Amino acid sequence: MLSGFKAITGDDNPLHNDLEFAKKRGFHDKVVYGMLTTSLLSTLAGVYLPGKYSLIHSTRIFFHKPVFVGDTITVSGKVKEKDERYNIIKLKIIMENQDDKKVLSGSMQVGVTA
Repeated sequence: MLSGFKAITGDDNPLHNDLEFAKKRGFHDKVVYGMLTTSLLSTLAGVYLPGKYSLIHSTRIFFHKPVFVGDTITVSGKVKEKDERYNIIKLKIIMENQDDKKVLSGSMQVGVTA
C-alpha cells in the first residue's frame, strides 16, 4: 500500500516522502511535488477563467522555491494576449506562498470554446 505523496504519483523520491532525508538536505519538511503544485493551474483555467469552456494548451513553468505541506499558495494570472481568431488567451502566472514569496512563475496558453 502506498502512503503520502507516493500514493498520488508513485514517485518514491525520499525528498518528498522521508522527513529526515528532507531535513538532511536543508529543508524543514518534506517537499511537495512540483507538478502537484502546477495542478493548481488547472483550477485557474477550469474554474476561474471561462471554466468548462477552457482547455490548457501549454504551460511554461519556473520553480523558484519549494512548497511544503501546510503552505497556503495563492495563484494569480494576468491575460497578456488574446487571439479572438483562434479563441486563445495567453496568461502570465505567478504562485506565492503565505509569506508572499514567489514559488512558481511562468506562462499558460488556454483555448476557449463556447
